[in-house]
Amino acid sequence: MNTIFFDSPSLRTHLLPFTFTRPIADLRVGILTIKEKFETYFNQYLKNTENNNSENQNYTFSFLTQDYLQEKFPIHFLINNNETENLYINGAILPNTEFYKKLESLPSETAFFSDTKQGSELIAFKTKQQFESIDKFYDFALKAAKQKTEKINIQFLERTWDIFRANKQEIEKDFDLITTGRKSQIVTDKNTILYNQERIFIEEGATIKAAILNAEKGSIYIGKNASIEEGAIIRGSFALGEGSVINTGANMRGDTTIGKFCKVGGEVSNCVFFGYSNKSHDGFLGNAVIGEWCNLGAATNCSNLKNNYGTVRIWNYSEKNYEKTELQFCGLLMGDHSKSGICTMFNTATVVGTGANVFGEGFPPKFIPSFSWGNGNHQTKFVSTHIDALFKTAERMMVRRDVEFTEIDKKILTKIFEDTSNYRFWESNPMFS
Repeated sequence: MNTIFFDSPSLRTHLLPFTFTRPIADLRVGILTIKEKFETYFNQYLKNTENNNSENQNYTFSFLTQDYLQEKFPIHFLINNNETENLYINGAILPNTEFYKKLESLPSETAFFSDTKQGSELIAFKTKQQFESIDKFYDFALKAAKQKTEKINIQFLERTWDIFRANKQEIEKDFDLITTGRKSQIVTDKNTILYNQERIFIEEGATIKAAILNAEKGSIYIGKNASIEEGAIIRGSFALGEGSVINTGANMRGDTTIGKFCKVGGEVSNCVFFGYSNKSHDGFLGNAVIGEWCNLGAATNCSNLKNNYGTVRIWNYSEKNYEKTELQFCGLLMGDHSKSGICTMFNTATVVGTGANVFGEGFPPKFIPSFSWGNGNHQTKFVSTHIDALFKTAERMMVRRDVEFTEIDKKILTKIFEDTSNYRFWESNPMFS
């Protein structure tokens, strides 16, 4: 089966700034990205199938996304295009076992739909047709599936804050998906304390010294070659990605995912770090989502609760305005390649775009456009970042993780820089006057 994750046009803009730089299915929720959840399940399905036939052995996974992202996240079709069915899946789905099984039995030229805040949403569609354009795919799928549709209830990401709200349940689902039938590495350090050890899984090469891991209220997953330093306290549900480090004395308060190759310290509660980002020092971060290649300077603190305990409004790119929510707790939502200086203070429900550099005294605005520099107060007003300077910073940061900053990466960031330029007309923008 050839599986292709498509970006829903109606959902993608509601998931910005994180979908500026990746397809929806590349978002991390729980231990795995959405694409990795499907890959893990179907790979296990193949492994456990006694009579594997040629069709079962042809599971492939790729993306149908925005044109400017397609080169980095290519779409793949199998050679026998007239014989192989293509299963197009909405990249925002948070799958469960029942949904996996329904996909296996989905007839050709048939679609699943589900209800969202925006209305009826295409969830999955199976066809032998091949599409390299989202618009053409949608036009064909909606017409072809008119007489063959089924409405199902399934959970998926509709807003950016759904990422941290769903994180606990997704850690638990992913934990069972990844660890069932496997044996955890044994903790040999005599000064490390484990509570409810059967819900703690440690991959090969991970090191833990003089730490406390409490899985009584949720599972704890420690990835390959990850490191937990002395004095760290971790409560489940919690996931630590491959090669990541929890610094000395850190306090991980649960329902938190630290993606691959991050360095995190201080106090963290119900947060998701996609990967390759740092919060190495003291400071609080709660109910937050941090993209890739971000750095929070020492003593950066982020409010996640208003003083009046009221619900919050959050910037929505689709509405081009602040959106009312039912959330009482919401912290920082920061896109890829953004940074904060030392002692930066973020207000409740602050959205930071891609490639921003935030520093200076006082609280910056609750919406910080992509590629802006400063913090918007009277002392350090925002200016537009020089794109070449950002390229140099990105290259320096990425080489520290042995990752190449490619020409494709430059093209993507340049496209985002151009598309978000209207937000950086400070004099005419009432949010910054």
